[in-house]
Amino acid sequence: MKKNPTSIAAALLITILVPGLGLVALGTLPALLFSIGFLGGFLFWLCLPANASFCEIRRLYWLLFALFILHRVEEKYFGFFARLAKMTGVATPEVLSPVVLLLVGLSVGGWLLGPVLYARASEFGKYLVWTFLASMGISELAHFGFPLLEGTPYNYFPGMATTLVLAPLAWYTMCRLARFSLRG
Repeated sequence: MKKNPTSIAAALLITILVPGLGLVALGTLPALLFSIGFLGGFLFWLCLPANASFCEIRRLYWLLFALFILHRVEEKYFGFFARLAKMTGVATPEVLSPVVLLLVGLSVGGWLLGPVLYARASEFGKYLVWTFLASMGISELAHFGFPLLEGTPYNYFPGMATTLVLAPLAWYTMCRLARFSLRG
């Protein structure tokens, strides 16, 4: 199925806007990680025919989303943003700042809206689903690289534990979605 220009333009806008907001809110390193997830999702979405029904991955997607929430709890409880700020030299912004609200609204809000739109055969919804999968499967692996950037002996970095389950489940879901899309 060919993607319409409006969906491509909207997806490209979000692909640029989310990392841009990440740059303003959190600095260069987090912006690069947002870029990997959103650009990766954009490319998967563009390159695959997207013939699969959301039903093919529905349970996996929502399980992955529940693990993402648990991942965020792990990050919060063990001080992810304090460690990130110390490592990057960029202060953690206020949670209710306009930039953070817009960043969370576009990313997490999009990841909640994506399945609803996808189930209605929306190309933009399929894009949002792919960005979530790429972000969880690729970008979250940075948790294993962060300790290398701290200049201390390699140790636990907040978010590592849940990433051990989150990333492989995202890979599996991406493979399943791709397989059903290509077969479709």
